[in-house]
Amino acid sequence: MSDFEERLVGGLRVRIDRTLCVGFGDCVTEAPEAFVLDDHGVAIFVKPEEVDRQRFLRACDVCPVDAITVWDETGGQIVP
Repeated sequence: MSDFEERLVGGLRVRIDRTLCVGFGDCVTEAPEAFVLDDHGVAIFVKPEEVDRQRFLRACDVCPVDAITVWDETGGQIVP
C-alpha cells in the first residue's frame, strides 16, 4: 500500500498522508460518508463525493496532524 491515498473530489485534489495519520478520526466524525479508519487506524476515503463541499473541506481541515491536504482547481493549496 502507498504512503499516500489521493482522489479528485469535485475538482479538488485531496491527499491523505498515511504516514502522518495517527487515527484521531476527527475527519470521520465530521464526514463519515467521506472517511473511515481502516484496520490499521488510518483514514481512507469512502464516498467523499457524497458530502457537500464545505463540510468535506471542514472534515479535511480538522485533522490535528495535517495528514489531509487539499488543493483547489488552480493547484493552490487550501487545506491545511
